[in-house]
Amino acid sequence: MFADLHLHTNFSDGTYTPEELAGHAHRLGFSAVALTDHDTMEGCPRMAAACVTHGIEFVPGSELTCEHERQELHILGYFLDTANEKLCTALAKFQEVRVNRIREMVARINALGVKLDVQMVFDIANCRAPGRPHIGRALVQLGICSGMDEAFDRFLKKGKPAWMPKYRMTAAEAIDLIHQAGGLASLAHPGLYRADHVIPGLVAAGMDGLECFYTKHSTPIMEHYMLIADKHRLLVTGGSDCHGMNKGQPLIGSTKLPYQFVELLKKRVAARRAT
Repeated sequence: MFADLHLHTNFSDGTYTPEELAGHAHRLGFSAVALTDHDTMEGCPRMAAACVTHGIEFVPGSELTCEHERQELHILGYFLDTANEKLCTALAKFQEVRVNRIREMVARINALGVKLDVQMVFDIANCRAPGRPHIGRALVQLGICSGMDEAFDRFLKKGKPAWMPKYRMTAAEAIDLIHQAGGLASLAHPGLYRADHVIPGLVAAGMDGLECFYTKHSTPIMEHYMLIADKHRLLVTGGSDCHGMNKGQPLIGSTKLPYQFVELLKKRVAARRAT
C-alpha cells in the first residue's frame, strides 16, 4: 500500500481536474492521496468525492509559501479543516496577492515589447490561485515561447525580467495557521533548498514532518532526510509534486510513500485532537 501526499490540480497550477487526478491515482494503485494545491483548498470537496468513487483514502491539504531565515520555503498542511475560518481568510489574502503578482509580471513582460493580455492568463488559469505556469502557458499558446522551459528561462525564473517576489508569511505563522486548522505541517522537498540549517528552527516552531520521499530526491538524499526526521522526531511524508502536464509528463506514480507513514500521520492528528 502506497500514498502520494503532494498533488496539484487545476484549482492552482496543475492541469488535471480533481476527477482526472483521482482516476490516475486509482489506475496506479494508490491507497491514499492528498491534494495540496497552492494557497487554496477549493479542489478538496471534488477530490474527496472522486476518491470515494475509486475507494482511495483522501487527505485534504494545501501548500503554503513562507520564509524562514531569509529562505523561501513551502510548507505542506495535511488533514486540514477546509471550513476553518482563519485559514480560509488567510488563503483569500494569499490568492489576492497571487492575482496582483500576475498583473505586475505581465506588465513587466509588456514593457519588454511582448504583447500579452493579462486576461488571457486569467482565462487559462480559471482559478483563484493563479501562478507563473499560467503565464508560461499563455506565452506558449501565443508562440512567443516554444515550451514552458523557455518561458521560465526567458521571463519567469528568479532573476529574469518578469520575475517578482510575492508576500510570504513567516514559517512560524504558516505552521500555526495549519495547526489552528487541525492539521499537520511538513516541510516540502527539503532537498531543493540546500538549507538544512533551517530545519531545527522549524522544529522549534512546531513543524510536524519532513517530505523525505520526493520525485527529485535521489535515494541517498531521501535517506539523508530520513535520518534528519528521526533525529528531530519528525513524521515522514512524501509525494510526487504532480502538476499534470505542466512539466512535460505527469509525475504521479514517480514517488510512492509507504502507507505506514500515513498511519503515523493519522495517529498524530488523532492524538492532537484528543487533547
